[in-house]
Amino acid sequence: MYEPITDAQLLEVAERFGTPTYVYHAEKIAEQYNRLKQAFSGHPTRIFYACKALTNINILKYLKGLGSSIDCVSIGEVQLALRAGYDKNDILFTPNCVDFDEIVEGTKLGVNINIDNISILEKFGHEFGSSYPICIRINPHIEAGGNYKISTGHVDSKFGISYYQMRHIERVVKATGLQVKGLHMHTGSEIKDVSVFMRGLEIMFEIARESHFKTLEYLDLGSGFKVPYKDDEIGTDVEDLGKQLTNAVREFEKEYGRSLEIWFEPGKFLVSEAGSFIVKTNVIKQTPATVFVGVDSGFNHLIRPMFYESYHKITNLNNPNGTKRIYTVVGNICETDTFAWDRVISEVHEGDVLRFHNAGAYCFMMSSNFNSRMKPAEVLFIDGEFKEIRKRDEFEDLLHNQVEVL
Repeated sequence: MYEPITDAQLLEVAERFGTPTYVYHAEKIAEQYNRLKQAFSGHPTRIFYACKALTNINILKYLKGLGSSIDCVSIGEVQLALRAGYDKNDILFTPNCVDFDEIVEGTKLGVNINIDNISILEKFGHEFGSSYPICIRINPHIEAGGNYKISTGHVDSKFGISYYQMRHIERVVKATGLQVKGLHMHTGSEIKDVSVFMRGLEIMFEIARESHFKTLEYLDLGSGFKVPYKDDEIGTDVEDLGKQLTNAVREFEKEYGRSLEIWFEPGKFLVSEAGSFIVKTNVIKQTPATVFVGVDSGFNHLIRPMFYESYHKITNLNNPNGTKRIYTVVGNICETDTFAWDRVISEVHEGDVLRFHNAGAYCFMMSSNFNSRMKPAEVLFIDGEFKEIRKRDEFEDLLHNQVEVL
């Protein structure tokens, strides 16, 4: 069991590295990864870190050291994975709505290709035939988990080829000689109900039974494992899923006549709880309606609450056991950038350092220089030490790649 970073340690980080700063706990990432490996140890299973959650090169290297493979959604992520030392066979490339040239570049790098569009499937088949095995991403029309903006399995989703277009897929595969070695589906995020994954697995069993895909090597269930954001929440029971999945796949393998690996692509599950975001309170502003805590950050650094109403627990590092009061926590951006509405927090004073919990996934990665403000630093807690793994932006970074012609 890992030892969490203490409030006192985070205050030391604030003193040493300044604020705002993202802090990641390596041992928590390892705990989450090992929990998955143990949960699915009953059947050959590969874990591909969905690196869009957090692509700092040090995080990629650390997960590789744990034994993880990696899931990429852009050629840039593929190149980062190769730079981090991942073998091409341990990289899954699942782009969406990209130019065909980007997929061709993926083949030149030799990585696993996952295709989620019939027109791209046709182009790929005519270009490569059976010479480059692929995976096909199916939309199972299972709506599950999370805000609608991040749900990917519903009928209006841009992701995957509809389950109802299987005849079309089969015609393309037959006409072009495509070698399909895997089937993939991902229904969304924040999935608490294990039965959602099992329904998806049954759909892939059905496809394998009724299609021409008789030489599949793996079935990929994506991810979407729920992690707790609030004190009273529970996450996905991955141990129960592992037991159910193992039994189901073993039975299907008898019918299918060959062994199948199971692949998963967790992102948030691996890094979310490992991350903290620390900010300094600039002002306390009382109006007739509310009391605002204004901090030295904004949605330029943490957009999730404004983007899809995500919840991040907030604690006062300077006064953790103080009188509870109700605040609305806002940023310093010239837009409405509210982190939390009517939130109960220990009494806050100007200068206090606040901690946003569960800040490891999709937080720094969605940051920007909006309002010409600097992106924050990133710090990794590993082997008992805090190590800076990204420097805070400086003014010259705002001009990077600009070409002054006037």
